[in-house]
Amino acid sequence: MTVALLTARDGLDRRDFVDYYENHHAPFILSFPLRPLRYSRRYLPDRSERRFSADFDVVTQMAFADEQSYRAWLGVVLAEGSGVAEDEARFLDRSRTRSWSVEVHGDAMPGEDGIEPGAAVLLRPESGPPTLAG
Repeated sequence: MTVALLTARDGLDRRDFVDYYENHHAPFILSFPLRPLRYSRRYLPDRSERRFSADFDVVTQMAFADEQSYRAWLGVVLAEGSGVAEDEARFLDRSRTRSWSVEVHGDAMPGEDGIEPGAAVLLRPESGPPTLAG
């Protein structure tokens, strides 16, 4: 899993930041043929409402099947002409982006996303037959 701490571009209020990320950037990232298995965004409260110090605005998590899948995905989104850097510049301060690959332990939470841990999930890809995960 990859964890990234991302910061809104100066002059962009929280509402517009969240709106752009959710309605433009996230769908754009998920439009690539290679995409993460899990892509979540956890937004911090508005800076004026925070009761803690944090120099970022969202924690983004991405999970991939394995390291090879992650590296292949990076090759696509970081490639010149992919449009990702240009899109990120519209809403992020890319100079403040920090990210790490992390090892996950104890990720199962009962009822998360309405799915009980250990349950099998039928995945319906855009093309090809459904597959069973879980």
